[in-house]
Amino acid sequence: MAIRQIFLDTETTGLSPESGDRVIEIGCVELVNRRLTGRNLHFYVNPERRNSEDAFKVHGLADDFLADKPLFAHVVDELVEYVRGAEIIIHNAAFDVGFLDAELRRISRQAFTTHVARVTDSLSMARETFPGKSNSLDALCKRFEVSNAGRNLHGALLDAGLLAEVYVRMTRGQDSLVIDAADALAAEMAARPIDFSGLRLVVIAADAIEVAAHEAVLAEIDKASGDRTLWRRVAAEAVAQ
Repeated sequence: MAIRQIFLDTETTGLSPESGDRVIEIGCVELVNRRLTGRNLHFYVNPERRNSEDAFKVHGLADDFLADKPLFAHVVDELVEYVRGAEIIIHNAAFDVGFLDAELRRISRQAFTTHVARVTDSLSMARETFPGKSNSLDALCKRFEVSNAGRNLHGALLDAGLLAEVYVRMTRGQDSLVIDAADALAAEMAARPIDFSGLRLVVIAADAIEVAAHEAVLAEIDKASGDRTLWRRVAAEAVAQ
């Protein structure tokens, strides 16, 4: 049975849905059986209100840019269908789910968790694994050597992709989500029995010049060691017998 996981992130106008802050970006990255599928989902959303200055400094999504984007009500059906039945993995899940639930309530729709198999909070997982350490997404990228060089500002789709990389490494130690075809082939070949019965080894004998060069090297080693090399002694004993 295929295991489908969705890594989800949102950007918002502020920190409090209770105070009227809204979702402005949703990014989702899909894994099936812990492999990227490329079937991702991404929306910019018109929040019908202005960003706070602090939020803008985080994500850089200007009010003018968002003004002509679709309302949440216009993308909700595609979002719900996309996440339906999957495990949803979110870093600090309470924040994102709280905002999504607030958006769903505005249009009289059921809570986010009713549409998915379960929600997993990767921040809680990281805190259990690395207690007392910083477990922000940036800190985890550094810890697991996931490149976040392009993350000058937060972006929902970018952050969801980084989280997918971090999660796979954190939960199984796999180096990357990228499948190495050569490694896969090597593993397949290693699992096959190899029949050596038809294998013929070719023995190439040294010619006279090569034998003389070899003897000269041995003579130099004998001289440097004060004639204490074992191979001469073993050869002499073999002749004596």
